[in-house]
Amino acid sequence: MRRFDFVTVDVFTDRQFGGNPLAVFPDARGLTDAEMQALAAELNLSETTFVLPPVDPANTARVRIFHRTAEMPFAGHPNVGTGFVLAARASGGLLRFEQIAGIVEVRLDQDAAGRVTGATIAAPQPLSVGVEMPVDLAAACAGIAPESIVTTHHPPTVAADGGNPRLLLEVTAAAMAAASPDLPAFRRAVAAMPSLGGKLSLYLYRRDGAGLRARMFSPLSGTWEDAATGSAATPLAGFLLHLSGAEHGAWDIVQGVEMGRPSLLRATARRTADGIRASVGGGCVPVLRGEAMLQAGGGSRSSQPST
Repeated sequence: MRRFDFVTVDVFTDRQFGGNPLAVFPDARGLTDAEMQALAAELNLSETTFVLPPVDPANTARVRIFHRTAEMPFAGHPNVGTGFVLAARASGGLLRFEQIAGIVEVRLDQDAAGRVTGATIAAPQPLSVGVEMPVDLAAACAGIAPESIVTTHHPPTVAADGGNPRLLLEVTAAAMAAASPDLPAFRRAVAAMPSLGGKLSLYLYRRDGAGLRARMFSPLSGTWEDAATGSAATPLAGFLLHLSGAEHGAWDIVQGVEMGRPSLLRATARRTADGIRASVGGGCVPVLRGEAMLQAGGGSRSSQPST
Protein backbone atom coordinates (compact mmCIF):
# COMPACT_ATOMS: atom_id res chain seq x y z
CA MET A 1 0.00 0.00 0.00
CA ARG A 2 1.38 3.41 -1.01
CA ARG A 3 0.54 6.38 1.21
CA PHE A 4 0.35 10.07 0.25
CA ASP A 5 -0.35 12.85 2.74
CA PHE A 6 -2.70 15.68 1.85
CA VAL A 7 -4.14 18.75 3.56
CA THR A 8 -7.17 20.89 2.86
CA VAL A 9 -7.48 24.65 3.22
CA ASP A 10 -10.33 27.08 2.71
CA VAL A 11 -9.16 29.79 0.32
CA PHE A 12 -10.23 33.43 -0.02
CA THR A 13 -11.60 33.56 3.51
CA ASP A 14 -10.49 34.28 7.08
CA ARG A 15 -12.62 31.55 8.69
CA GLN A 16 -13.19 27.84 8.31
CA PHE A 17 -16.04 26.66 6.09
CA GLY A 18 -16.05 29.86 4.08
CA GLY A 19 -14.21 30.46 0.83
CA ASN A 20 -13.31 27.71 -1.62
CA PRO A 21 -11.95 24.40 -0.27
CA LEU A 22 -8.76 23.00 -1.80
CA ALA A 23 -6.86 19.75 -1.31
CA VAL A 24 -3.06 19.85 -1.60
CA PHE A 25 -0.71 16.88 -1.90
CA PRO A 26 2.61 18.47 -0.81
CA ASP A 27 4.68 15.54 -2.14
CA ALA A 28 3.08 13.83 -5.15
CA ARG A 29 6.16 11.95 -6.29
CA GLY A 30 5.15 8.43 -7.31
CA LEU A 31 1.63 9.29 -8.39
CA THR A 32 0.70 8.68 -12.02
CA ASP A 33 -1.36 11.10 -14.10
CA ALA A 34 -4.33 8.75 -13.84
CA GLU A 35 -4.00 8.52 -10.06
CA MET A 36 -3.90 12.30 -9.71
CA GLN A 37 -7.05 12.57 -11.77
CA ALA A 38 -8.73 9.80 -9.81
CA LEU A 39 -7.83 11.40 -6.48
CA ALA A 40 -9.20 14.78 -7.63
CA ALA A 41 -12.46 13.08 -8.63
CA GLU A 42 -12.58 11.11 -5.36
CA LEU A 43 -12.11 14.22 -3.21
CA ASN A 44 -14.80 15.93 -5.32
CA LEU A 45 -13.56 19.49 -4.72
CA SER A 46 -13.45 22.08 -7.46
CA GLU A 47 -9.65 21.57 -7.64
CA THR A 48 -6.86 19.50 -6.10
CA THR A 49 -3.14 20.24 -6.47
CA PHE A 50 -0.17 17.88 -6.65
CA VAL A 51 3.28 19.23 -5.82
CA LEU A 52 6.35 17.86 -7.60
CA PRO A 53 10.02 18.92 -7.78
CA PRO A 54 10.59 21.77 -10.25
CA VAL A 55 12.12 21.17 -13.65
CA ASP A 56 14.22 24.32 -13.12
CA PRO A 57 15.81 24.42 -9.65
CA ALA A 58 15.44 28.22 -9.70
CA ASN A 59 11.70 27.65 -9.17
CA THR A 60 10.00 26.42 -6.00
CA ALA A 61 7.94 23.52 -7.34
CA ARG A 62 6.03 22.09 -10.23
CA VAL A 63 2.34 22.27 -9.33
CA ARG A 64 -0.28 20.30 -11.23
CA ILE A 65 -3.94 21.28 -10.87
CA PHE A 66 -6.81 18.88 -11.50
CA HIS A 67 -10.53 19.46 -11.31
CA ARG A 68 -12.98 16.56 -11.24
CA THR A 69 -12.50 15.57 -14.88
CA ALA A 70 -9.28 17.10 -16.28
CA GLU A 71 -6.01 18.88 -15.63
CA MET A 72 -6.00 22.69 -15.73
CA PRO A 73 -3.25 24.94 -17.13
CA PHE A 74 -3.77 27.53 -14.37
CA ALA A 75 -6.26 28.33 -11.64
CA GLY A 76 -6.51 30.98 -8.95
CA HIS A 77 -7.53 29.50 -5.61
CA PRO A 78 -5.33 26.40 -6.08
CA ASN A 79 -2.25 28.60 -6.41
CA VAL A 80 -3.18 30.83 -3.48
CA GLY A 81 -3.93 27.81 -1.28
CA THR A 82 -0.88 25.83 -2.37
CA GLY A 83 1.32 28.85 -1.70
CA PHE A 84 -0.13 29.05 1.81
CA VAL A 85 0.53 25.34 2.42
CA LEU A 86 4.10 25.57 1.07
CA ALA A 87 4.91 28.83 2.89
CA ALA A 88 8.00 27.29 4.52
CA ARG A 89 9.54 26.83 1.05
CA ALA A 90 9.29 30.54 0.17
CA SER A 91 12.37 32.66 -0.48
CA GLY A 92 11.90 36.26 0.56
CA GLY A 93 8.16 35.66 0.84
CA LEU A 94 7.94 34.52 -2.81
CA LEU A 95 7.28 31.14 -4.42
CA ARG A 96 7.50 30.30 -8.11
CA PHE A 97 5.31 27.49 -9.44
CA GLU A 98 5.82 25.79 -12.81
CA GLN A 99 2.49 25.15 -14.55
CA ILE A 100 1.17 24.44 -18.03
CA ALA A 101 0.29 28.12 -18.52
CA GLY A 102 3.73 29.32 -17.41
CA ILE A 103 5.44 30.43 -14.23
CA VAL A 104 3.05 31.56 -11.49
CA GLU A 105 4.52 33.84 -8.84
CA VAL A 106 2.95 33.58 -5.38
CA ARG A 107 3.61 36.30 -2.82
CA LEU A 108 2.80 35.39 0.78
CA ASP A 109 0.58 37.75 2.78
CA GLN A 110 1.42 38.27 6.46
CA ASP A 111 -0.23 39.99 9.39
CA ALA A 112 1.45 42.50 11.73
CA ALA A 113 2.92 39.65 13.79
CA GLY A 114 4.50 38.05 10.72
CA ARG A 115 2.04 35.15 10.56
CA VAL A 116 1.23 33.96 7.03
CA THR A 117 -2.47 34.61 6.44
CA GLY A 118 -2.81 33.97 2.72
CA ALA A 119 -1.21 34.76 -0.60
CA THR A 120 -1.43 36.87 -3.74
CA ILE A 121 -0.76 35.50 -7.22
CA ALA A 122 -0.06 37.08 -10.57
CA ALA A 123 -1.83 35.64 -13.63
CA PRO A 124 0.82 33.99 -15.84
CA GLN A 125 -0.22 35.76 -19.05
CA PRO A 126 -1.54 39.20 -20.04
CA LEU A 127 -5.24 39.73 -20.66
CA SER A 128 -6.64 38.23 -23.85
CA VAL A 129 -10.11 39.34 -24.95
CA GLY A 130 -11.98 36.77 -27.00
CA VAL A 131 -15.33 36.33 -28.70
CA GLU A 132 -18.67 37.82 -27.72
CA MET A 133 -21.71 35.66 -27.07
CA PRO A 134 -25.26 36.64 -28.10
CA VAL A 135 -27.22 37.96 -25.13
CA ASP A 136 -30.06 35.45 -25.55
CA LEU A 137 -27.67 32.50 -25.49
CA ALA A 138 -25.70 33.79 -22.49
CA ALA A 139 -28.93 34.47 -20.60
CA ALA A 140 -30.18 30.95 -21.27
CA CYS A 141 -26.97 29.47 -19.87
CA ALA A 142 -27.36 31.52 -16.67
CA GLY A 143 -31.09 30.76 -16.37
CA ILE A 144 -32.07 34.44 -16.43
CA ALA A 145 -34.04 36.72 -18.75
CA PRO A 146 -32.07 38.44 -21.54
CA GLU A 147 -33.05 41.87 -20.21
CA SER A 148 -31.28 40.97 -16.93
CA ILE A 149 -27.93 41.24 -18.68
CA VAL A 150 -26.41 44.71 -18.47
CA THR A 151 -24.86 45.68 -21.81
CA THR A 152 -24.15 49.34 -21.03
CA HIS A 153 -20.43 48.66 -20.66
CA HIS A 154 -19.96 45.52 -22.75
CA PRO A 155 -21.79 42.51 -24.24
CA PRO A 156 -21.13 39.04 -22.81
CA THR A 157 -17.43 38.62 -23.59
CA VAL A 158 -14.86 35.84 -23.21
CA ALA A 159 -11.58 36.79 -21.52
CA ALA A 160 -8.57 34.88 -20.19
CA ASP A 161 -5.06 35.39 -18.84
CA GLY A 162 -3.52 31.94 -18.74
CA GLY A 163 -6.37 29.79 -17.50
CA ASN A 164 -9.62 28.53 -18.94
CA PRO A 165 -11.47 31.34 -20.73
CA ARG A 166 -14.39 32.84 -18.80
CA LEU A 167 -17.52 34.43 -20.21
CA LEU A 168 -17.84 37.75 -18.35
CA LEU A 169 -21.43 38.71 -17.89
CA GLU A 170 -22.64 41.85 -16.07
CA VAL A 171 -26.12 41.32 -14.60
CA THR A 172 -28.67 43.07 -12.43
CA ALA A 173 -28.89 42.46 -8.67
CA ALA A 174 -32.10 40.47 -9.12
CA ALA A 175 -30.52 38.28 -11.79
CA MET A 176 -27.46 37.66 -9.62
CA ALA A 177 -29.70 36.23 -6.90
CA ALA A 178 -31.91 34.22 -9.27
CA ALA A 179 -29.28 32.79 -11.65
CA SER A 180 -28.95 29.01 -11.97
CA PRO A 181 -26.93 27.21 -14.65
CA ASP A 182 -28.90 25.47 -17.39
CA LEU A 183 -26.86 22.47 -18.55
CA PRO A 184 -28.67 21.93 -21.89
CA ALA A 185 -28.14 25.62 -22.70
CA PHE A 186 -24.42 25.27 -21.95
CA ARG A 187 -24.28 22.37 -24.39
CA ARG A 188 -26.14 24.35 -27.03
CA ALA A 189 -23.75 27.26 -26.56
CA VAL A 190 -20.55 25.26 -27.09
CA ALA A 191 -22.14 23.55 -30.11
CA ALA A 192 -23.13 26.91 -31.58
CA MET A 193 -19.71 28.49 -30.91
CA PRO A 194 -16.90 26.12 -31.97
CA SER A 195 -14.32 28.76 -30.99
CA LEU A 196 -15.05 27.89 -27.34
CA GLY A 197 -13.41 24.51 -27.86
CA GLY A 198 -16.17 22.70 -25.99
CA LYS A 199 -15.51 24.65 -22.77
CA LEU A 200 -17.66 27.31 -21.15
CA SER A 201 -17.54 28.94 -17.73
CA LEU A 202 -19.83 31.85 -16.85
CA TYR A 203 -18.61 34.55 -14.48
CA LEU A 204 -21.59 36.70 -13.54
CA TYR A 205 -20.83 39.98 -11.78
CA ARG A 206 -22.54 43.13 -10.69
CA ARG A 207 -21.27 46.40 -9.32
CA ASP A 208 -21.76 46.79 -5.56
CA GLY A 209 -20.57 50.20 -4.42
CA ALA A 210 -16.81 50.36 -4.97
CA GLY A 211 -16.61 46.57 -5.18
CA LEU A 212 -18.16 43.70 -7.09
CA ARG A 213 -20.39 40.70 -6.39
CA ALA A 214 -19.85 37.58 -8.50
CA ARG A 215 -20.96 34.00 -9.16
CA MET A 216 -19.27 31.37 -11.36
CA PHE A 217 -20.92 28.42 -13.15
CA SER A 218 -18.97 25.70 -14.96
CA PRO A 219 -21.26 22.63 -15.13
CA LEU A 220 -19.55 21.15 -18.20
CA SER A 221 -16.42 20.53 -16.08
CA GLY A 222 -18.36 19.23 -13.09
CA THR A 223 -18.48 22.46 -11.07
CA TRP A 224 -22.11 23.52 -10.87
CA GLU A 225 -21.10 26.62 -8.93
CA ASP A 226 -17.76 27.77 -7.55
CA ALA A 227 -17.38 29.58 -4.22
CA ALA A 228 -14.33 31.64 -5.25
CA THR A 229 -12.66 31.72 -8.67
CA GLY A 230 -9.30 33.49 -8.80
CA SER A 231 -8.77 32.62 -12.46
CA ALA A 232 -12.01 34.44 -13.26
CA ALA A 233 -11.32 37.38 -10.96
CA THR A 234 -8.05 38.21 -12.75
CA PRO A 235 -9.47 38.39 -16.30
CA LEU A 236 -12.44 40.35 -14.93
CA ALA A 237 -10.11 42.87 -13.29
CA GLY A 238 -8.04 43.10 -16.47
CA PHE A 239 -11.12 43.47 -18.64
CA LEU A 240 -12.58 46.22 -16.46
CA LEU A 241 -9.27 48.07 -16.67
CA HIS A 242 -9.31 47.54 -20.44
CA LEU A 243 -12.76 49.13 -20.62
CA SER A 244 -11.91 52.05 -18.33
CA GLY A 245 -8.74 53.19 -20.09
CA ALA A 246 -7.06 53.71 -16.69
CA GLU A 247 -3.48 52.71 -15.91
CA HIS A 248 -4.33 50.57 -12.88
CA GLY A 249 -7.28 49.52 -10.77
CA ALA A 250 -8.30 47.45 -7.76
CA TRP A 251 -11.54 45.65 -6.88
CA ASP A 252 -12.78 43.65 -3.89
CA ILE A 253 -14.91 40.81 -5.25
CA VAL A 254 -17.38 38.99 -3.01
CA GLN A 255 -18.36 35.53 -4.27
CA GLY A 256 -19.91 32.36 -2.85
CA VAL A 257 -22.62 34.12 -0.82
CA GLU A 258 -25.46 32.22 -2.50
CA MET A 259 -23.67 28.92 -1.70
CA GLY A 260 -23.27 29.72 1.98
CA ARG A 261 -19.49 30.02 1.53
CA PRO A 262 -18.79 33.76 1.40
CA SER A 263 -15.43 34.58 -0.15
CA LEU A 264 -13.40 37.76 -0.61
CA LEU A 265 -11.02 38.08 -3.56
CA ARG A 266 -8.82 41.18 -3.81
CA ALA A 267 -8.04 41.73 -7.50
CA THR A 268 -5.81 44.32 -9.14
CA ALA A 269 -4.82 45.08 -12.72
CA ARG A 270 -2.24 47.34 -14.35
CA ARG A 271 -1.05 48.22 -17.83
CA THR A 272 2.42 46.96 -18.73
CA ALA A 273 4.60 46.88 -21.83
CA ASP A 274 3.22 43.47 -22.85
CA GLY A 275 -0.43 44.14 -22.04
CA ILE A 276 -2.73 44.24 -19.03
CA ARG A 277 -1.53 42.13 -16.13
CA ALA A 278 -3.73 41.17 -13.18
CA SER A 279 -3.30 39.64 -9.75
CA VAL A 280 -5.60 38.26 -7.05
CA GLY A 281 -5.12 37.47 -3.39
CA GLY A 282 -6.91 36.52 -0.22
CA GLY A 283 -6.80 34.71 3.06
CA CYS A 284 -6.46 30.97 3.76
CA VAL A 285 -7.47 28.79 6.72
CA PRO A 286 -6.33 25.18 7.30
CA VAL A 287 -9.08 22.61 7.83
CA LEU A 288 -8.09 18.94 7.40
CA ARG A 289 -5.12 16.59 7.23
CA GLY A 290 -5.40 13.16 5.66
CA GLU A 291 -3.72 10.28 3.93
CA ALA A 292 -4.52 8.64 0.62
CA MET A 293 -3.82 4.90 0.58
CA LEU A 294 -3.31 3.53 -2.93
CA GLN A 295 -2.83 -0.05 -3.94
CA ALA A 296 0.53 -0.94 -5.45
CA GLY A 297 0.56 -0.81 -9.23
CA GLY A 298 -2.73 1.08 -9.51
CA GLY A 299 -3.48 3.86 -11.94
CA SER A 300 -1.07 2.84 -14.69
CA ARG A 301 -2.98 4.67 -17.41
CA SER A 302 -2.03 8.26 -18.20
CA SER A 303 -4.57 11.01 -18.53
CA GLN A 304 -4.03 13.77 -21.03
CA PRO A 305 -3.84 17.33 -19.65
CA SER A 306 -6.59 19.70 -20.71
CA THR A 307 -5.09 22.82 -22.22
